Amino acid sequence: MTLDRRHFLRGAAVSVALVLVSPSALRAAQGTEWEDWRDGILDGREATEGGIDLDLPNIAENGAQVPLGVRIDNPMTEDDHVRAIHVIATRNPAPDIGSFHLTPHLARAEAFTRIRLAEEQEILVLAELSDGRVLAQAARITVSVGGCAT
Repeated sequence: MTLDRRHFLRGAAVSVALVLVSPSALRAAQGTEWEDWRDGILDGREATEGGIDLDLPNIAENGAQVPLGVRIDNPMTEDDHVRAIHVIATRNPAPDIGSFHLTPHLARAEAFTRIRLAEEQEILVLAELSDGRVLAQAARITVSVGGCAT
């Protein structure tokens, strides 16, 4: 089989295009996985903005260890308590940072951890309450050096 000029140029153009397209651009073209996580948690419910206090720096020098604190001002009684806190990173390769499941036996609804972030993005926190409501809060963070492999 002989390779003519037209087939060679077409193959070369496709190869160059594949090299120039970054993995993050390919992921963006495929859809947003973080929205799937959010929708799965909401399960058809509407989230109410506010009611969550996020302690997250505006700028992270190193994305490998970013401190995150989440507090919800809610009485932790048997009838009225926070059941779960979910953390989603909207531009990470794996957006599901974690879920904290709480009981009414806790004195406060709060969670503290360190997270890994790939790049500048929005962190979304959802809090599920015992009455079925969901609270939401988002914060934007700039990451100087990414802490996730893409």
